[in-house]
Amino acid sequence: MSRREEKLLESVIAVAEELSFSRAARKVRLSQPTISRNVSEIEKELGFKLFERNRKTVKLTDAGRAFVEEARMGLLHRGRAFDAARAVMENAETVLNVGKSPYVDPFLVTTLLSIRLPLFPRLRIDMSSQFSFELAHEVMEGDLDLAIANEPPKSGHLTTVKVAESPFYIAMSEEDELACERSVTLDALAGRRWILFNRRMHPLVYDAVMQLAEKRNVKPARIQHVITPEEAFPFVVDGSAVAFVVKSGALRIARDGVTVRPLDEDTLTLKTYLASRSDDSSKVLSELVRSFVRKLGTFSKVQRVPLQASA
Repeated sequence: MSRREEKLLESVIAVAEELSFSRAARKVRLSQPTISRNVSEIEKELGFKLFERNRKTVKLTDAGRAFVEEARMGLLHRGRAFDAARAVMENAETVLNVGKSPYVDPFLVTTLLSIRLPLFPRLRIDMSSQFSFELAHEVMEGDLDLAIANEPPKSGHLTTVKVAESPFYIAMSEEDELACERSVTLDALAGRRWILFNRRMHPLVYDAVMQLAEKRNVKPARIQHVITPEEAFPFVVDGSAVAFVVKSGALRIARDGVTVRPLDEDTLTLKTYLASRSDDSSKVLSELVRSFVRKLGTFSKVQRVPLQASA
């Protein structure tokens, strides 16, 4: 890709993001006539319009939307190619940006961070946290190389590999009558006050819980939403509520008068995936994913300590 071609693509992307030729010109520090000429040149080459525009509005056409998405990826891959070559010449670190859902099993994160790749001795993994839907978007946009996400949305732009599946857990007071059971069902929670994670954290999983409750005609007395398991602790410990938590949350809340039991519902499990862009051909990324999956397979052959029901 020549520098001229890069400028043409940058102009189209800027107009698509700003939906204004004047704002796009300021964004890429070109004159408005230059931006207009660049967009017109691309449209002439393609033989169709990328934008519908008049004196007041600028709108992307369907063809324009598809073009802009691929143009972004073209610029991204060009930048990565330069960075990779420069890193080799300078013997610099190889950096992968990895995102994780807040409630991913910590074991998965520490396993990933422990991997050493002989072909990439200076590999560095920069880790950040975000909700699963945002992680998937950031991977598709190229801001992240890889995500460890709980139930990411399905997309043709993503390649996913399931690496874990675990039940939900119900946190309750140690004095609760259900505490004597090895596990609990959704039906046993009817008429209770439920504490659930906020829907925007895991929309698909949240909806699955609510749909199964409706199907079974299991009605809670009240539903309270939280972001972290710690927020649920005071209501659980005094016996006024039960909380739906995942494994990592159960480990954090099972203490000082609170116990947890697995939710015995086959259709309600939390699946964890590795997610990357389907067109990402990075060798270091593929090596990391293969090594991670192999290492998990090794751990699965030995007995791991189960989650304790109470502190």
